[in-house]
Amino acid sequence: MLQDNCDLPTDGPKISTRIDFIYLSEPDMIRAGVADMAACVDTMEEMFGLLHHGDYRMAGANNNSHGSVIIFPENSPFPDMPKATPDRRFMAMPAYLGGSFRTAGMKWYGSNIANRDKGLPRSILMFVLNDADTGAPLAFMSANLLSAYRTGAVPGVGARHLARKDSRVVGILGPGVMAKTSLSAFMAVCPQIDTVKVKGRGQKNLNAFLKWLGDTFPQITNVSVVDSVEEVVRNSDIVTFCSSGATGDPSTYPLIVREWINPGTFLAMPALCNVDEGMHAPEIRKVLDNTGLYEAWYEENPKPVHNSIPAVGIKFMDLISEGKMSPDQLEDLGKIVAGEAPGRNNHEEIIIMSVGGMPVEDVAWGTVVYRNALEKGIGVKLNLWDTPTLR
Repeated sequence: MLQDNCDLPTDGPKISTRIDFIYLSEPDMIRAGVADMAACVDTMEEMFGLLHHGDYRMAGANNNSHGSVIIFPENSPFPDMPKATPDRRFMAMPAYLGGSFRTAGMKWYGSNIANRDKGLPRSILMFVLNDADTGAPLAFMSANLLSAYRTGAVPGVGARHLARKDSRVVGILGPGVMAKTSLSAFMAVCPQIDTVKVKGRGQKNLNAFLKWLGDTFPQITNVSVVDSVEEVVRNSDIVTFCSSGATGDPSTYPLIVREWINPGTFLAMPALCNVDEGMHAPEIRKVLDNTGLYEAWYEENPKPVHNSIPAVGIKFMDLISEGKMSPDQLEDLGKIVAGEAPGRNNHEEIIIMSVGGMPVEDVAWGTVVYRNALEKGIGVKLNLWDTPTLR
């Protein structure tokens, strides 16, 4: 987008200073393809290649920060200040992504697990996409679906490279939004899946998930509700933990026990997760979605970091710091996607992948959806200014 240049000769061609952008509501986002999971998996795969080659920036001095967060105290002298509840926070997640994207953007959201009692999602998200040259806004968009689909697509990228191609059985802990998008991504890359085991805390969420599953994937003919995490894990080809919960005490996080896992299992963990000592063994392959993200988390947070960041990859970082694991046990998904490290080597490997979530994912999928919207004439055109008052 061209910007004004006060030094241009007055007799030269006039350069427009007008800036327009589009607003995309959630229905607009759906019409523009935000729920196209196969395309989202492909987009995330492209993004991981750019991450490996360094053609990106996130926040922080390390360029790998997850974002900046506002949290609230349990006790405040200000009666109107929000009180701490599980997952109550405001967060900004900015990033730039190069390659075919060449855009910048930021996801901004407020989150409170108590929202569910009001019929609202735990987090309410918006995303702004910017021209990387001028900084001008390109789009302001509803981002709950954007975030959900890019989050689920990452386990799909992992499954494409790390799950057995003949995987049929998926075990799911937590039948919420993340479970739906993760399973959709698994189906996009492992179409032989015909069995799902799911564990949830409440019957309402289970019923909603089961109805969605029947409506969306009728080819999944074997569906069972199980009562324990062990049943989720045992005899599954792909396992994913998608449940939310309070952080602070890793002993309360859902636990993976080595003896539950069959040879050849792929475990994708985008939510709270802990592992027993048997999972520390070097023969268990341990993949991070972006090594730099975990290094940034480790720099920025009090130790042990797993207390505040419940991703299983942070558990591995804590173990390395304690001398209980070697750094060379950790692998990077971007390096695997780029073809510079092996994916699955054989039918017997057990592979666990930590999914932390990154703002570059929002930029990648947001850019694709924005370009779809432009092509299809979707969205409400808004004007920032014709000529800026101050310049």
